[in-house]
Amino acid sequence: MIALRGATTVDCDCAEQIKERVKELLCEIKAKNRLDENKIICMIFSGTSDIHSYYPAKAAREAGFYSCPLFSALEPEIDGSLKLCIRVMVLAETSAPAEHVYLHNAAALRKDITQIINIALDGPAGSGKSTVSKILGKKLNILCLDTGAMYRACALKCLNEGVPANDEAAVAKIMEDISLEVKYADGVQRTFLDGKDVSEDIRKPEISMLASTVATLRCVREKMVALQREIASKTSCILDGRDIGTNVLPNAKFKFYLTASPEVRAQRRAEESRAKGFNVPYEQILQKIIQRDNQDINRKIAPLTVAGDAIIVDSSSMTVNEVVAFIENKIQEKI
Repeated sequence: MIALRGATTVDCDCAEQIKERVKELLCEIKAKNRLDENKIICMIFSGTSDIHSYYPAKAAREAGFYSCPLFSALEPEIDGSLKLCIRVMVLAETSAPAEHVYLHNAAALRKDITQIINIALDGPAGSGKSTVSKILGKKLNILCLDTGAMYRACALKCLNEGVPANDEAAVAKIMEDISLEVKYADGVQRTFLDGKDVSEDIRKPEISMLASTVATLRCVREKMVALQREIASKTSCILDGRDIGTNVLPNAKFKFYLTASPEVRAQRRAEESRAKGFNVPYEQILQKIIQRDNQDINRKIAPLTVAGDAIIVDSSSMTVNEVVAFIENKIQEKI
């Protein structure tokens, strides 16, 4: 069982508008959560004391919700509370993540889900951006767009086509007809290159340096940035990369720069490689981390840098959960 919350407001204590707004609210909750009516256990309504010309529960019946019990209550008067407001809690049999709905002036009650929120998380290789982003995305119920995966897919395209990743003219040609899709299944991003799921292939060690090289090319960055901005303009999401807060989403409300010492990052990468069955020596990984840092910092196009309004998080002595809690608290302070 899951509890789905919703609220709406009316412009005045008018029976016709109460009916209209209640129907709109319930239909939106039902559609967003893909609910069959027989899965709805019950609905519990409450209304502010300035609404008395029509019962919201009765409006629900007239809107066609007949199969479940309805309960109604009057909210206590609280100074400064939202006026002319109708709230509902829908108890339903579903295991899907809850999609709560707040309409009209009630949207101000839940800015975290009624406004498009973009979170920019930048940092060097191995700082834990992807891991932290995935956890935050699930906790905040927003999309987590792994921008690095998009550049890795471009690198894989170069490898598949036998095109040198530093040959901009040749890369620009294959970028013209590249088919790159980002899909989400159960909150996990899957990357499709030319119709094939390459989510595992792009994580191979040989793709890492190629991705850093191909990401320096203007033709690649322009295509990927346009796609990232399009996604961010339509939905709340967290984007991680190296130039999200400075270039991709310079107006993002929430910006963080996650870093750690090269030695700590190399140790983390070594442990990840061993877990995946790759036996790469620590010293080799440390050398590549330092090399990639230099390459990312000194590239001409959108180099790795700290946005002026970003919060710096040094995770060298922090656990993943501590990093997530810190960033989540900072976000909640601004919402």
